[in-house]
Amino acid sequence: MMTGEIFWWWLFMCAVSGINILAWSLSAAAHRRRRARLGADAHAVRRFLLLLSGGYALGCAFRSVLPVFDVPRLCLFDSWLCSVFVGRSVATFAELCFAAQWALLLREYATAAGSRVGRAASTAAVPLIVVAETCSWYSVLTTSNIGHVVEESLWGVCAALIAASLIAMWPQCERRVRPLLAAWCAAALAYVAYMFLIDVPMYWARWIADEAGGRAYLSIAHGLRDVTERWVVSHRWTDWQSELVWMSLYFSVGVWISISLIHAPVFRHNAPVRRGVVPTFALLRAAAPARRNPP
Repeated sequence: MMTGEIFWWWLFMCAVSGINILAWSLSAAAHRRRRARLGADAHAVRRFLLLLSGGYALGCAFRSVLPVFDVPRLCLFDSWLCSVFVGRSVATFAELCFAAQWALLLREYATAAGSRVGRAASTAAVPLIVVAETCSWYSVLTTSNIGHVVEESLWGVCAALIAASLIAMWPQCERRVRPLLAAWCAAALAYVAYMFLIDVPMYWARWIADEAGGRAYLSIAHGLRDVTERWVVSHRWTDWQSELVWMSLYFSVGVWISISLIHAPVFRHNAPVRRGVVPTFALLRAAAPARRNPP
């Protein structure tokens, strides 16, 4: 029976997950109402964004209710649903959904803005996360944290590419879109800072400590049996303390960002016209018929 700080943390995570599922459901209803105002292409993209966000939100809700600390095989409940194999499989699916969301939206915005940076980032996002997930599975199976070092570094690089894309597209977007781009960019930069200043060094320190202690890592085959057959129930604060911050932020703020992508406005160029100045192309168009049909 859970008691004390772990119980209240778990209860908080369950409540956040419920709120997130409700927010996604309301977003789905709002998307149906927006259909008439969106073009066919924009509607199709946002429909995919909605479905991908649903996959991410459900995956995060599952992992919030049944949290797992992968490498030491820790969980809160004695159930096969809390095995690392199940938890990591759900995480892989959810995280690929999130990466695909960003790739789709960046592709739409970069195409509209003519941004090479944005197109490159949209192309690289999913492959980078596929490699990151592979590294994560390596660490989970072998218990070597070096895979997590590479995994989290790749997530940080992906977030940096997203931030660079949003900054590159800033001058071309309408003013009404800029606050949303600014919020996404700020979140991406904060994530980059967290990953490279806190998360990656943490996994690096764990790997160094394991190497210094002569830890015997598992083989892939042995690790696969281990993650499917063994889970250790722990309600001790000291066992979970290092995971609480990233889990709390990831399963709350991460889902909120995913849901916000559903409501992304259609990108339109910011092309202000100075007062009293008629654009050159307008003069040419006005003069063209006169040249074709002289009086």
